[in-house]
Amino acid sequence: MTISDNVIISVIVPAHNEEKYVERCINSIKQAASRVKCGVETIIVCNRCTDRTAELALANGARVVADESRCIATVRNAGINAARGKVIVTIDCDNRMTEDTLREILGMLNSGKYIGGGAPLRFERYSAALWLNDIICRLGFKLTGLYCGIFWARKSDFDAIGGFIEKKAGEDIATAKALRAYGRKSGKKYGCLRKNRLINSTRKYDDMGDWLYFKLIFKNAGALIKAAFGDRSGYDKLMDEMFYDYNK
Repeated sequence: MTISDNVIISVIVPAHNEEKYVERCINSIKQAASRVKCGVETIIVCNRCTDRTAELALANGARVVADESRCIATVRNAGINAARGKVIVTIDCDNRMTEDTLREILGMLNSGKYIGGGAPLRFERYSAALWLNDIICRLGFKLTGLYCGIFWARKSDFDAIGGFIEKKAGEDIATAKALRAYGRKSGKKYGCLRKNRLINSTRKYDDMGDWLYFKLIFKNAGALIKAAFGDRSGYDKLMDEMFYDYNK
């Protein structure tokens, strides 16, 4: 990873007790950074961490920022606010990027055609259930054009939309919509990487079974319907269980 006074790319990585994955994520960023000719910094945003995440991040050359909120968008925004780079890239700590990710991002932004974008998702292993998840994700992304996972845009454009939309869940889609709408004002598109991808962790499937999210939808159908009509108590409890309190 190239770190200098001339930082162009800041990679923001939210992390809640991720000592098992933080080095792996940073190594994927280092590999991608070695393929670009500019300064790259990695910012690990430690969110309520009680393990060695911060220690390992520092030992592997990353900067560490602390944020105690229970909103992933707020955590990402803390990293963006601390960033020195002109280009912001985000990735979750248990995931990885492929080796030419940063080079492709710079190429798309420098083309002047894109306000920013996302990346296609591929699981790190596959089964029948995970293939079905993959197909659903691909269809959803294709139909909406709102690719997520790895977000990328210029810092000035993130700042212009107020950073990530601060919602407890669904912040990725809301932020993609906001970036796309802002880009249209200047004739720019919200894009997706073509040659690189997000390598998505399967740790929750490893822990709780490959049909996990299908079971959760069936089990929590009532809470999801209530949330659609404004009662988010059951939905927020599910979000805490699956995301904000997952790594205690």
